[in-house]
Amino acid sequence: MNVILLEKIENLGEIGDQVKVRSGYGRNFLLPQGKAALATAENVAKMEIRRAELEKKAVVELDAATERAKQFEGFALTIAAKAGTEGKLFGSIGTADIAEACEKAGIAVEKREIRMADGPIRSAGEHEVEIHLHSSVSVMVPVNVVGEE
Repeated sequence: MNVILLEKIENLGEIGDQVKVRSGYGRNFLLPQGKAALATAENVAKMEIRRAELEKKAVVELDAATERAKQFEGFALTIAAKAGTEGKLFGSIGTADIAEACEKAGIAVEKREIRMADGPIRSAGEHEVEIHLHSSVSVMVPVNVVGEE
């Protein structure tokens, strides 16, 4: 399936690029979310007209994400969780727990923006969590997990 991208998509392309994607990805994600349009001759012509408008919108979104990233400068998160004597947590700390802790600290973060490369945190101590604000703006936030008995 050939589509025209209406916004920058990580690992796929930039605004206005014509890319070939699997039909399920295009039909179930890109088209319903408004991230792409079918690559017909009519849509290609419309895209050329709308390109400047879409690029301006993308710049505004990038600026907003950069401003949000400035909130995380010098920001460290501390989360208290029940742990055993060896520092192993009873349960784990996931994206929802980190999003809630950020909200309490005064920074709005959605659960889907948090990327945990190593999976949920299962031990007390210092950990790094990536907050993905935009396809080209990510911030690493130190998370200190304090064990309570």
